[in-house]
Amino acid sequence: MKHKMPAKFKMGEICGRFDISRATLYRWENDGLLTGVKRDWRGWRVYTDFNLKDIQKLMKCKGATE
Repeated sequence: MKHKMPAKFKMGEICGRFDISRATLYRWENDGLLTGVKRDWRGWRVYTDFNLKDIQKLMKCKGATE
């Protein structure tokens, strides 16, 4: 049985998908709202499906406060 590799996304892909800035992602990570963000061999952030779910939740909360 083969295990499915988790999807990985670059910061630019996340920003484009959710129409948010890099600064927003940095702020959410620094504020502890976005956790578990991994790094690749270069030290660049790599987002997973787990992170996408957290971002979706944050986006819903953001939409509710506007």
